[in-house]
Amino acid sequence: MDDFTKRLVHLHHCKGIGWKTIYYLLKSDPELKSLYHINFEHLYLQNSSSITALNDLHSDLIHEKIRQYFLNDIRIITIFDEEYPPLLKETYQPPWVIYAKGDIRLLKKENLLAVVGSRQYTEYGENAIKYIIPKLIEKGIVIVSGLAMGIDAIAHHAAIQNNGHTIGVIAGGLFHIYPNANKNLAAEMMKNQLLISEYPPYTKPDRWQFPMRNRIISGISKGTFIVQAKRKSGSLITANYAVQEGREVFALPGSIFSPYSKGTNELLQQGAKLVNTPDDILEELIY
Repeated sequence: MDDFTKRLVHLHHCKGIGWKTIYYLLKSDPELKSLYHINFEHLYLQNSSSITALNDLHSDLIHEKIRQYFLNDIRIITIFDEEYPPLLKETYQPPWVIYAKGDIRLLKKENLLAVVGSRQYTEYGENAIKYIIPKLIEKGIVIVSGLAMGIDAIAHHAAIQNNGHTIGVIAGGLFHIYPNANKNLAAEMMKNQLLISEYPPYTKPDRWQFPMRNRIISGISKGTFIVQAKRKSGSLITANYAVQEGREVFALPGSIFSPYSKGTNELLQQGAKLVNTPDDILEELIY
């Protein structure tokens, strides 16, 4: 890790420092050479946040934490690195830093597809994934999802069971896998697939981080496939990010009587592509 990357990653660990503050600091000092001599005025923060940030800037504990990441085979990828997902750079306020464990080569694969849906699901949704994903895997599609219960976990498992590749984007850090029920899946993915987060590994997951990670799920993917979703499902946030970034949006049609299909049916009304077969996705991503 070169000196600039060390400074950027350290800054990324400072509490109270957000995306815009890092942007302003990089704009005024592209190599962050004056980072450790910064004063309150240059932090663009309220006093309480400035004090916390400055304390973190001079914390040896953070340097030790970063050293521990390498001992745990966690890769640190900044937006300036070659390994950074190219499509993610095109999104609004892409993460300055990504923490990854597993096969980081998957981030540079050409065809990534986000597959997301409700934590609560029906047999219909599960069967649809088991029908559609095998052919996608056969054509080299990498499945991206959020390691949540329900549709996300089923999509990850389907990719693995069909000898394919999958990427999990999590809320919180890599040392705090959530939910507990998916810890074994996470362990397998960190060994043979890939898990990523925009949060430092010691970060505990918080409610607000879940909708934020959805922008990364859609941001690294060429398209987003919503399998099942209630009207107010978080999966619709992922679809909305995909629309904003000009990516493909696919939806599985469902019964008008099922609450788990109300969100997907509304997406179809709004112009998402209806998916009956794997080819409905492949013809947009590959053919």
